[in-house]
Amino acid sequence: MTAQTWFLTGCSSGLGRALAEAALDAGQRVVATARDVRQLADLERPGQCAVFALDVTEPAEVARVVAEAESLWDGLDVVVNNAGYGLLGAVEECTDDQVRRCFETHFFGPLNVLRAALPGMRARRRGHIVQVGAAAAVSNYAGFGAYGGAKAALERMSDSLRLELAPIGIRVTTLVPGPFRTGFIARGLERASGAIDAYAGGPAAKFGRLLDSVDGRQPGDPVRAARAVVGRILAGDAPARLPLGGYLVKKWRDQAALLLREAEQEQAWAAAADAPV
Repeated sequence: MTAQTWFLTGCSSGLGRALAEAALDAGQRVVATARDVRQLADLERPGQCAVFALDVTEPAEVARVVAEAESLWDGLDVVVNNAGYGLLGAVEECTDDQVRRCFETHFFGPLNVLRAALPGMRARRRGHIVQVGAAAAVSNYAGFGAYGGAKAALERMSDSLRLELAPIGIRVTTLVPGPFRTGFIARGLERASGAIDAYAGGPAAKFGRLLDSVDGRQPGDPVRAARAVVGRILAGDAPARLPLGGYLVKKWRDQAALLLREAEQEQAWAAAADAPV
């Protein structure tokens, strides 16, 4: 099998790092990026892995890095939008700046990468876009309003993107991970800076304590997940949404059952809003 070129964001740790390593182990060419390129130094391998510093929220920087990456091995075949972090706090407690940065990273950041990478992919009429979603976009938790909202926006955009790119020969897959043993909670979780006393003992605070209590004991293994994802991408059978972990599959089932119950319960009432036939 001819090696493909993978472009990945957020490779300093966690799933992004695991995906880069799994792709390399599978004999692929990798362009690994992170805000701090020093954390990628051990990945660099002449002829197989190049590393770049990249802040996905800076469009000009994204365009420059993608152009350099494309020139290395005659274009990009797989683009993985993974860069991100968590924002924990009740919606009212998160400042405007925090919410905007959350959306800049999780929605506009991938959009910047797509706008830079898609022209080359369209010209070659092939490629695969991999977006990293979140369990919070399936059904959200108290305390994850901004983070889950940004990830949900990314997933819905990806639904449209998938339909738009299919006739051109470009595939789109959204990875939907459950809880994984990464540095997400310990190192990648920002706390709301506008604390309000009324929320101190509420659901958002309880969710934060739950996250702290499960850190390091999550069921998901990022290395196993990354190997499985790379295998599905290379096999060409990756679906529109690829769940990672049993927790996520249960969450899908529970949410589907809830929506079905609500649809059946409200069907007659909803139909009353339609114009008479």
